[in-house]
Amino acid sequence: MDHKTVILVLCSLGIAQGLFLCAYLLTLRKGNSLAHRILVLVILGLVLRIGKSILNVYLHLEPWQRNIGIAGILLVGPSLWLYGGLIFQKRKKIPGLLYLHMLPYVLFTLFSPLIPNRADVLSYLIYYAVFGHLFVYLILSVFQLINAKQVAQPRLFQWCRNLVIGVGLIWLFYIGNITGMIPFYIGGALFFTFLVYMFSFLLLRNHTFSLEKYQGSKIDADSAKSVMESINRLLEQNEVFLNPKLTMADVAETLKISPRILSQVINGQRGMNFSEFMNYHRIEKAKKLLSSSQGMHEKIAAIAYDSGFGNVTSFNLAFKSFTNLTPSEFKRKHNDL
Repeated sequence: MDHKTVILVLCSLGIAQGLFLCAYLLTLRKGNSLAHRILVLVILGLVLRIGKSILNVYLHLEPWQRNIGIAGILLVGPSLWLYGGLIFQKRKKIPGLLYLHMLPYVLFTLFSPLIPNRADVLSYLIYYAVFGHLFVYLILSVFQLINAKQVAQPRLFQWCRNLVIGVGLIWLFYIGNITGMIPFYIGGALFFTFLVYMFSFLLLRNHTFSLEKYQGSKIDADSAKSVMESINRLLEQNEVFLNPKLTMADVAETLKISPRILSQVINGQRGMNFSEFMNYHRIEKAKKLLSSSQGMHEKIAAIAYDSGFGNVTSFNLAFKSFTNLTPSEFKRKHNDL
Protein backbone atom coordinates (compact mmCIF):
# COMPACT_ATOMS: atom_id res chain seq x y z
CA MET A 1 0.00 0.00 0.00
CA ASP A 2 1.61 3.29 -1.12
CA HIS A 3 1.48 6.56 0.81
CA LYS A 4 -1.25 8.03 -1.42
CA THR A 5 -3.57 5.16 -0.56
CA VAL A 6 -2.80 5.53 3.14
CA ILE A 7 -3.57 9.28 2.98
CA LEU A 8 -6.81 8.61 1.10
CA VAL A 9 -7.93 6.07 3.72
CA LEU A 10 -7.09 8.40 6.64
CA CYS A 11 -8.86 11.38 5.06
CA SER A 12 -11.89 9.26 4.23
CA LEU A 13 -12.05 8.09 7.84
CA GLY A 14 -12.11 11.73 8.92
CA ILE A 15 -15.03 12.47 6.60
CA ALA A 16 -16.87 9.36 7.83
CA GLN A 17 -16.31 10.33 11.47
CA GLY A 18 -17.51 13.87 10.75
CA LEU A 19 -20.74 12.51 9.26
CA PHE A 20 -21.10 10.16 12.23
CA LEU A 21 -20.84 13.14 14.59
CA CYS A 22 -23.53 14.93 12.60
CA ALA A 23 -25.85 11.92 12.87
CA TYR A 24 -25.13 11.65 16.60
CA LEU A 25 -25.90 15.32 17.23
CA LEU A 26 -29.12 15.20 15.21
CA THR A 27 -30.39 12.28 17.30
CA LEU A 28 -29.14 13.61 20.67
CA ARG A 29 -32.00 14.29 23.07
CA LYS A 30 -30.02 16.02 25.86
CA GLY A 31 -29.23 19.71 25.95
CA ASN A 32 -30.09 22.40 23.43
CA SER A 33 -31.31 20.63 20.29
CA LEU A 34 -31.09 23.80 18.17
CA ALA A 35 -27.46 24.28 19.24
CA HIS A 36 -26.78 20.68 18.20
CA ARG A 37 -28.22 21.33 14.74
CA ILE A 38 -26.14 24.50 14.32
CA LEU A 39 -23.03 22.55 15.35
CA VAL A 40 -23.94 20.03 12.65
CA LEU A 41 -23.72 22.90 10.13
CA VAL A 42 -20.19 23.71 11.38
CA ILE A 43 -19.12 20.11 10.86
CA LEU A 44 -20.90 19.78 7.50
CA GLY A 45 -19.23 22.96 6.25
CA LEU A 46 -15.84 21.50 7.14
CA VAL A 47 -16.77 18.16 5.60
CA LEU A 48 -17.70 19.89 2.32
CA ARG A 49 -14.39 21.80 2.24
CA ILE A 50 -12.25 18.83 3.25
CA GLY A 51 -14.14 16.51 0.91
CA LYS A 52 -13.34 18.88 -1.92
CA SER A 53 -9.64 18.74 -1.00
CA ILE A 54 -9.63 14.94 -1.09
CA LEU A 55 -11.57 14.62 -4.35
CA ASN A 56 -9.53 17.37 -6.00
CA VAL A 57 -6.32 15.39 -5.41
CA TYR A 58 -7.60 12.00 -6.55
CA LEU A 59 -10.25 12.95 -9.14
CA HIS A 60 -10.86 15.64 -11.74
CA LEU A 61 -13.48 18.07 -10.47
CA GLU A 62 -15.38 20.59 -12.55
CA PRO A 63 -15.12 24.25 -11.44
CA TRP A 64 -18.70 24.27 -10.10
CA GLN A 65 -17.95 21.14 -8.06
CA ARG A 66 -14.90 22.79 -6.52
CA ASN A 67 -17.04 25.83 -5.72
CA ILE A 68 -19.54 23.65 -3.85
CA GLY A 69 -16.67 22.55 -1.60
CA ILE A 70 -15.35 26.08 -1.15
CA ALA A 71 -18.85 27.24 -0.20
CA GLY A 72 -18.60 25.01 2.87
CA ILE A 73 -16.26 27.59 4.42
CA LEU A 74 -19.03 30.20 4.14
CA LEU A 75 -21.20 27.86 6.22
CA VAL A 76 -18.62 27.24 8.95
CA GLY A 77 -18.07 30.81 10.19
CA PRO A 78 -21.68 31.94 10.78
CA SER A 79 -22.61 28.55 12.24
CA LEU A 80 -19.69 28.66 14.67
CA TRP A 81 -20.68 32.14 15.85
CA LEU A 82 -24.39 31.29 16.11
CA TYR A 83 -23.53 28.13 18.06
CA GLY A 84 -21.64 30.20 20.61
CA GLY A 85 -24.61 32.53 20.93
CA LEU A 86 -26.96 29.64 21.60
CA ILE A 87 -24.65 28.13 24.21
CA PHE A 88 -23.40 31.19 26.07
CA GLN A 89 -26.44 33.45 25.78
CA LYS A 90 -28.82 30.61 26.65
CA ARG A 91 -30.92 31.08 23.54
CA LYS A 92 -33.51 28.49 22.60
CA LYS A 93 -34.12 30.02 19.18
CA ILE A 94 -32.32 32.20 16.66
CA PRO A 95 -33.92 35.54 15.71
CA GLY A 96 -34.98 35.45 12.08
CA LEU A 97 -32.60 38.19 10.94
CA LEU A 98 -29.60 36.21 12.17
CA TYR A 99 -30.30 33.57 9.53
CA LEU A 100 -29.22 36.19 6.98
CA HIS A 101 -25.67 35.31 8.01
CA MET A 102 -26.19 32.11 6.01
CA LEU A 103 -26.99 34.07 2.85
CA PRO A 104 -23.41 34.15 1.46
CA TYR A 105 -23.28 30.34 1.64
CA VAL A 106 -26.66 29.95 -0.06
CA LEU A 107 -25.81 32.41 -2.85
CA PHE A 108 -22.33 30.99 -3.43
CA THR A 109 -23.80 27.49 -3.73
CA LEU A 110 -26.63 28.56 -6.04
CA PHE A 111 -24.29 30.47 -8.34
CA SER A 112 -21.42 27.97 -8.14
CA PRO A 113 -21.58 27.24 -11.92
CA LEU A 114 -21.07 30.96 -12.66
CA ILE A 115 -18.35 31.75 -10.10
CA PRO A 116 -14.82 31.65 -11.62
CA ASN A 117 -12.58 28.81 -10.44
CA ARG A 118 -9.76 28.59 -12.96
CA ALA A 119 -6.55 29.61 -11.11
CA ASP A 120 -6.63 33.20 -12.37
CA VAL A 121 -6.43 36.45 -10.36
CA LEU A 122 -10.20 36.81 -9.98
CA SER A 123 -10.56 33.21 -8.78
CA TYR A 124 -7.86 33.73 -6.17
CA LEU A 125 -9.47 36.96 -4.99
CA ILE A 126 -12.77 35.14 -4.51
CA TYR A 127 -10.94 32.37 -2.65
CA TYR A 128 -9.28 34.90 -0.34
CA ALA A 129 -12.64 36.61 0.23
CA VAL A 130 -14.18 33.30 1.32
CA PHE A 131 -11.44 32.73 3.89
CA GLY A 132 -11.62 36.39 4.91
CA HIS A 133 -15.30 35.79 5.64
CA LEU A 134 -14.36 32.90 7.96
CA PHE A 135 -11.68 35.03 9.62
CA VAL A 136 -14.27 37.69 10.55
CA TYR A 137 -16.46 35.09 12.24
CA LEU A 138 -13.48 33.58 14.03
CA ILE A 139 -12.76 37.01 15.52
CA LEU A 140 -16.41 37.38 16.53
CA SER A 141 -16.28 33.92 18.13
CA VAL A 142 -13.12 34.84 20.06
CA PHE A 143 -14.83 37.95 21.48
CA GLN A 144 -17.80 35.75 22.34
CA LEU A 145 -15.48 33.48 24.32
CA ILE A 146 -13.86 36.41 26.11
CA ASN A 147 -17.24 37.77 27.18
CA ALA A 148 -18.45 34.35 28.34
CA LYS A 149 -15.34 33.26 30.23
CA GLN A 150 -16.43 34.46 33.67
CA VAL A 151 -20.00 33.14 33.54
CA ALA A 152 -19.94 30.03 31.36
CA GLN A 153 -19.79 26.50 32.72
CA PRO A 154 -16.04 25.63 32.57
CA ARG A 155 -16.23 22.40 30.57
CA LEU A 156 -18.69 23.89 28.11
CA PHE A 157 -16.44 26.94 27.76
CA GLN A 158 -13.43 24.69 27.14
CA TRP A 159 -15.35 22.74 24.51
CA CYS A 160 -16.34 25.90 22.62
CA ARG A 161 -12.82 27.29 22.97
CA ASN A 162 -11.32 24.10 21.53
CA LEU A 163 -13.83 24.16 18.70
CA VAL A 164 -12.86 27.74 17.78
CA ILE A 165 -9.16 26.88 18.03
CA GLY A 166 -9.64 23.82 15.80
CA VAL A 167 -11.47 25.79 13.11
CA GLY A 168 -8.86 28.54 13.43
CA LEU A 169 -6.03 26.07 12.84
CA ILE A 170 -7.75 24.72 9.73
CA TRP A 171 -8.09 28.33 8.52
CA LEU A 172 -4.38 28.91 9.15
CA PHE A 173 -3.45 25.75 7.29
CA TYR A 174 -5.36 26.70 4.15
CA ILE A 175 -4.11 30.29 4.24
CA GLY A 176 -0.59 28.89 4.56
CA ASN A 177 -1.24 26.68 1.55
CA ILE A 178 -2.63 29.55 -0.54
CA THR A 179 0.39 31.74 0.24
CA GLY A 180 2.82 28.91 -0.46
CA MET A 181 4.14 28.63 3.11
CA ILE A 182 2.59 25.15 3.46
CA PRO A 183 3.02 23.19 0.21
CA PHE A 184 1.32 19.99 1.45
CA TYR A 185 -2.22 20.62 0.14
CA ILE A 186 -3.83 17.40 1.38
CA GLY A 187 -2.46 18.10 4.85
CA GLY A 188 -5.59 20.12 5.62
CA ALA A 189 -7.70 17.00 5.18
CA LEU A 190 -5.33 14.99 7.39
CA PHE A 191 -5.49 17.66 10.07
CA PHE A 192 -9.29 17.63 9.89
CA THR A 193 -9.23 13.86 10.43
CA PHE A 194 -7.15 14.31 13.59
CA LEU A 195 -9.39 17.15 14.72
CA VAL A 196 -12.70 15.37 14.25
CA TYR A 197 -11.50 12.32 16.18
CA MET A 198 -10.19 14.56 18.96
CA PHE A 199 -13.57 16.31 19.17
CA SER A 200 -15.32 12.94 19.27
CA PHE A 201 -13.07 11.86 22.13
CA LEU A 202 -13.70 15.06 24.08
CA LEU A 203 -17.43 14.79 23.51
CA LEU A 204 -17.62 11.22 24.81
CA ARG A 205 -15.11 11.74 27.62
CA ASN A 206 -16.55 14.91 29.08
CA HIS A 207 -20.24 14.44 28.21
CA THR A 208 -20.06 17.98 26.90
CA PHE A 209 -23.60 18.30 25.69
CA SER A 210 -25.20 16.96 28.86
CA LEU A 211 -23.56 19.87 30.69
CA GLU A 212 -26.00 22.18 28.98
CA LYS A 213 -28.66 21.10 31.46
CA TYR A 214 -27.37 23.84 33.78
CA GLN A 215 -27.45 26.61 31.20
CA GLY A 216 -30.99 27.67 32.06
CA SER A 217 -30.43 27.91 35.82
CA LYS A 218 -31.42 31.06 37.70
CA ILE A 219 -28.35 31.23 39.97
CA ASP A 220 -26.05 34.11 39.06
CA ALA A 221 -22.26 34.23 39.12
CA ASP A 222 -22.00 36.13 42.43
CA SER A 223 -24.38 33.75 44.20
CA ALA A 224 -22.51 30.75 42.81
CA LYS A 225 -19.22 32.18 44.06
CA SER A 226 -20.71 32.75 47.53
CA VAL A 227 -22.06 29.20 47.69
CA MET A 228 -18.68 27.84 46.58
CA GLU A 229 -16.97 29.72 49.40
CA SER A 230 -19.41 28.14 51.88
CA ILE A 231 -18.69 24.69 50.45
CA ASN A 232 -14.94 25.24 50.74
CA ARG A 233 -15.24 26.41 54.35
CA LEU A 234 -17.28 23.34 55.23
CA LEU A 235 -14.72 21.04 53.63
CA GLU A 236 -11.60 22.77 54.97
CA GLN A 237 -12.78 23.45 58.51
CA ASN A 238 -15.01 20.43 59.20
CA GLU A 239 -13.45 17.94 56.74
CA VAL A 240 -16.88 16.39 56.13
CA PHE A 241 -15.41 14.52 53.17
CA LEU A 242 -13.77 12.14 55.67
CA ASN A 243 -17.18 10.49 56.01
CA PRO A 244 -17.21 7.79 53.28
CA LYS A 245 -21.04 7.72 53.37
CA LEU A 246 -21.39 11.47 52.81
CA THR A 247 -24.10 12.32 50.28
CA MET A 248 -24.95 15.39 48.29
CA ALA A 249 -28.17 15.71 50.30
CA ASP A 250 -26.16 15.80 53.55
CA VAL A 251 -23.98 18.68 52.37
CA ALA A 252 -26.93 20.54 50.83
CA GLU A 253 -28.87 20.27 54.08
CA THR A 254 -25.92 21.60 56.09
CA LEU A 255 -25.56 24.57 53.76
CA LYS A 256 -29.34 25.17 53.58
CA ILE A 257 -29.46 24.93 49.78
CA SER A 258 -31.02 22.46 47.36
CA PRO A 259 -29.00 19.47 46.06
CA ARG A 260 -29.51 20.81 42.53
CA ILE A 261 -27.92 24.16 43.37
CA LEU A 262 -25.07 22.38 45.16
CA SER A 263 -24.46 20.16 42.14
CA GLN A 264 -24.63 23.09 39.74
CA VAL A 265 -22.22 25.25 41.72
CA ILE A 266 -19.62 22.49 42.08
CA ASN A 267 -19.96 21.64 38.40
CA GLY A 268 -19.82 25.25 37.28
CA GLN A 269 -17.06 26.45 39.61
CA ARG A 270 -14.85 23.36 39.64
CA GLY A 271 -15.85 21.39 36.55
CA MET A 272 -16.52 18.24 38.60
CA ASN A 273 -19.55 16.36 39.82
CA PHE A 274 -20.16 15.94 43.56
CA SER A 275 -18.38 12.57 43.88
CA GLU A 276 -15.34 13.78 41.94
CA PHE A 277 -15.12 16.90 44.08
CA MET A 278 -15.28 14.92 47.33
CA ASN A 279 -12.68 12.49 46.05
CA TYR A 280 -10.45 15.40 45.04
CA HIS A 281 -10.40 16.60 48.68
CA ARG A 282 -9.91 13.06 49.94
CA ILE A 283 -6.92 12.61 47.64
CA GLU A 284 -5.44 15.93 48.80
CA LYS A 285 -5.79 14.67 52.37
CA ALA A 286 -4.19 11.35 51.42
CA LYS A 287 -1.26 13.12 49.75
CA LYS A 288 -0.57 15.05 52.95
CA LEU A 289 -0.74 11.86 55.00
CA LEU A 290 1.46 9.87 52.62
CA SER A 291 4.14 12.55 52.54
CA SER A 292 4.13 13.18 56.31
CA SER A 293 6.72 11.60 58.59
CA GLN A 294 4.03 9.55 60.32
CA GLY A 295 2.37 8.50 57.06
CA MET A 296 5.65 7.06 55.78
CA HIS A 297 5.16 4.17 58.20
CA GLU A 298 1.39 3.76 57.72
CA LYS A 299 -0.12 1.05 55.54
CA ILE A 300 -1.90 2.15 52.38
CA ALA A 301 -5.19 0.74 53.68
CA ALA A 302 -4.97 2.89 56.81
CA ILE A 303 -4.29 5.99 54.71
CA ALA A 304 -7.31 5.14 52.55
CA TYR A 305 -9.69 4.95 55.51
CA ASP A 306 -8.15 8.02 57.18
CA SER A 307 -8.76 9.98 53.96
CA GLY A 308 -12.47 9.17 53.81
CA PHE A 309 -12.55 6.22 51.42
CA GLY A 310 -14.73 3.22 52.24
CA ASN A 311 -12.37 0.69 50.66
CA VAL A 312 -8.83 0.43 49.32
CA THR A 313 -9.85 -0.35 45.74
CA SER A 314 -11.78 2.89 45.24
CA PHE A 315 -8.92 4.76 46.92
CA ASN A 316 -6.35 3.31 44.53
CA LEU A 317 -8.49 4.09 41.47
CA ALA A 318 -9.22 7.66 42.56
CA PHE A 319 -5.61 8.33 43.54
CA LYS A 320 -4.34 7.11 40.18
CA SER A 321 -6.97 9.19 38.38
CA PHE A 322 -5.98 12.46 40.11
CA THR A 323 -2.19 12.01 40.34
CA ASN A 324 -1.25 9.49 37.60
CA LEU A 325 0.54 7.59 40.37
CA THR A 326 -0.53 4.76 42.65
CA PRO A 327 -0.46 5.53 46.39
CA SER A 328 2.58 3.28 46.75
CA GLU A 329 4.43 5.07 43.95
CA PHE A 330 3.58 8.45 45.49
CA LYS A 331 4.80 7.24 48.87
CA ARG A 332 8.09 5.91 47.44
CA LYS A 333 8.65 9.13 45.50
CA HIS A 334 8.39 11.19 48.69
CA ASN A 335 10.50 8.71 50.64
CA ASP A 336 13.29 9.24 48.12
CA LEU A 337 13.28 13.02 48.50
